[in-house]
Amino acid sequence: MAAWDLCVSLEELGPEAPPLRISVTSDLHIGGVILRIVEKTRINKDWSDHALWWKQKQQWLLRTSWTLEKYEIHADASLSLTPQHKPLRLGMPNGATLRLRACFSSPVFQTVMEIGRLLNIQQPEELSLMRTREQKKKKVEKEKEGEGEEHDITSLSLTAGPVPTLSNGMPVHFAESPQTEAVYRALSLSQPLPSPETTSKMERLTNLVDKAQLHSRWLDSSRSLLQQGVEKNDRVLLRFKYYCFHSLQPTREEVRLTQLYEQARWAVLLEVIDCTEEEMMVFAALQYHIGKVSALEPEKKSSCPSLVDLDSALQCLEVDVKSSPMGLLETMDTAPVLHDYLNIFRPKRLTLRGYKQFWFTFKDTSISYYKSKEESLKEPIQLMNLRGCEVIPDVCVASQRFCIKLLIPGPEGMNEVFLRCENELQYSKWTAACRLASKGKTLADGSFPSEVQNIRSFLAMQRPAPGPRIAQTGDGIYTHGLVSPRYHKKYKTKQLTPRILEAYQNVSHLSLTDALLRFIQIWQALPDFGISYFVVRFKGCRKDEVLGVANNRLIRIDLSSGNVLKTWRYNTMRQWNVNWDTQQVAIEFNGNVNIAFSCVTASCRIVHEYIGGYIFMCTRGKEHTGALNEELFYKLTGGHDAL
Repeated sequence: MAAWDLCVSLEELGPEAPPLRISVTSDLHIGGVILRIVEKTRINKDWSDHALWWKQKQQWLLRTSWTLEKYEIHADASLSLTPQHKPLRLGMPNGATLRLRACFSSPVFQTVMEIGRLLNIQQPEELSLMRTREQKKKKVEKEKEGEGEEHDITSLSLTAGPVPTLSNGMPVHFAESPQTEAVYRALSLSQPLPSPETTSKMERLTNLVDKAQLHSRWLDSSRSLLQQGVEKNDRVLLRFKYYCFHSLQPTREEVRLTQLYEQARWAVLLEVIDCTEEEMMVFAALQYHIGKVSALEPEKKSSCPSLVDLDSALQCLEVDVKSSPMGLLETMDTAPVLHDYLNIFRPKRLTLRGYKQFWFTFKDTSISYYKSKEESLKEPIQLMNLRGCEVIPDVCVASQRFCIKLLIPGPEGMNEVFLRCENELQYSKWTAACRLASKGKTLADGSFPSEVQNIRSFLAMQRPAPGPRIAQTGDGIYTHGLVSPRYHKKYKTKQLTPRILEAYQNVSHLSLTDALLRFIQIWQALPDFGISYFVVRFKGCRKDEVLGVANNRLIRIDLSSGNVLKTWRYNTMRQWNVNWDTQQVAIEFNGNVNIAFSCVTASCRIVHEYIGGYIFMCTRGKEHTGALNEELFYKLTGGHDAL
């Protein structure tokens, strides 16, 4: 077989050095090519992390037993022998930037798994990497100024196997030096309140198109960093992508809890997610309290690992009791039912009718109502199944308004129904029941009491606290970092301060961990929580619309008004596929319901990966211990190249 010359460039020889020319034959395997390159350089170093990169085809040559002929490499190919692990600048949700060593040859999904192990972030499959927003050259320096402090941890490395931790939860590799310990503390503690200059440099998403542009920047989880144009020392963002947080254990997951809080906080401050004025004041009070507690000496943790394990075991026992045989016996009996008088309003065109009172019954996942309690044994006026509905709270404790807005799927779109309750307890029970029913769960579900309690706890935060008011002068409250710009335009600082301090009295007793969890819980209860937006065009339509992808449903939204038009649940999905030639996604649901759409603001691969990713997250059971089925993830998300 005839020999020919192959050109290979090396980083070790410098950027100006000409490529090496080595004589090869088509039956030479990739391992032999690397061996000849190393012998010709005569550089004495560890080459085990190096691999060949084919620039023209954007492909790693990782199968060292394959021949040049099998890879279809000819004399015109330009190869590069380069390290697989390189420095990467990682933007964290709290604004800090980490410079660490990441794998540029593995699929992004595996790279994120390695980053999670390094940073001690459990359930790293919930995160992914996204590009930073594109900036004009004149704004590059301003972009760098807003990146926050940069920490270099390229010296840290991990070996295979479990990562040992100290009694305070810190991984042992972070305890190697005071500098790395400081980095871990920066990741596990909330950052100080941002200044107006910092907030102004952050990206604000004021409409659905802006939000859709944000989600178009996700990297493909099945392809490597280098395949997607990410180079050495480039900056990418690490963010929670899938909003179904599994098994959050505060005693062992400081970094995950803190970074999740930071992402939630910035989502509220930058108006990525909408909230009411009362909710904003509660968010501001919690941020203020978290900032004060974090500025003090960190909470002392037990030095005895067994106590930490015992605390975790007790939490698990509390969860298991809900699904114990006693709970099974309860579900075998008659399912609980809610009865009460409520007021209902159904908006209709050309009508000004207001609320009317009826006797309501909530059973299984349906609401029915009657003219009176005495007529509840007859046929109801209407029976509404709440599976797949949207539950939107409309509550204000100060004005004693306790309303629930329901968007119920119908043949012609979403039907609006408003329910008005008389008091907090009634509102808490019926809202919790509606939320469970929207997920296909009944009142017999073990999470119903805790859902009611969470709603009551949130309402209690909005209620004026008894006792003496906190003095305003001594606290030096800084409102610009606590509320979104919308409320700073609406109110002056002297108007916001007393309202935030009033809400602060209801949360000032919380520990740091409880305050972080409470903030996340309220964030999760917002109507628009966990929805990723994409501008699409449905088959047969002439105008663009918005597709919202959530952890349990797809939502069709009108682009101009923002109104929800239709909702489809994943549990009614039969199959979905992508036509890569036409870039069109087709989905089939139960009842012979078929939809198809093409993506406008993002690649259909991103939408496909979102849907498959959420279905993959549902496969994780309560016993999930970290062993993930990566092959299943790639099959569901279309990453066949990574298999």
